[in-house]
Amino acid sequence: MSSIDEDMVDEIRRLLDRPILLVGLMGAGKTRMGREIAKVLNLPFTDSDDEIEKAACMEIAEIFEKFGEPYFRDGERRVVSRLLEQGLAVIATGGGAVMMPETEEAIRNKTLSIWVRAEMAVMVERTSRRDNRPLLQKGDPEKILTELAAKRYVIYEKSDIVIDSHNGPAEAILNQALEKIRNFLRYEKRRAG
Repeated sequence: MSSIDEDMVDEIRRLLDRPILLVGLMGAGKTRMGREIAKVLNLPFTDSDDEIEKAACMEIAEIFEKFGEPYFRDGERRVVSRLLEQGLAVIATGGGAVMMPETEEAIRNKTLSIWVRAEMAVMVERTSRRDNRPLLQKGDPEKILTELAAKRYVIYEKSDIVIDSHNGPAEAILNQALEKIRNFLRYEKRRAG
């Protein structure tokens, strides 16, 4: 088992000047990865879906059922906007958060964005563990995820960093993420001169 490079972590802490925000399809591993990054960097972690549920006093599936997806997306937009104003933190968003132009612009301008990417089979397997994903309730989950990927990947690709998530050792994925974050921040610093 590899260990975390403390010098790399210290360098990230010195260079980081905005929230880290994770995007990607459901089941890609945004929440798990976000928690790990936040823990190592000693930053607060927030999952925007949890915050939406708190604000609405109901689960996301209920929001979709009672009010529909457009209502949910508007609430998500407001929650993500609020989270981005809370300083240095790690934030995992719902997979469709980037589909609201205002949210996509805020992510691009106010965060270090990370696309957590996973193979389709991995996401299908992970999302099958729980039945609380409203968008997957109306048909074949793999087909639905494939259709969502076709619409969303073009936006996810605009992220500052891409992390490949898989069912291998979590520490290997975390080290990959930290190294990419450090390298991106170094590149930005050099460019800023």
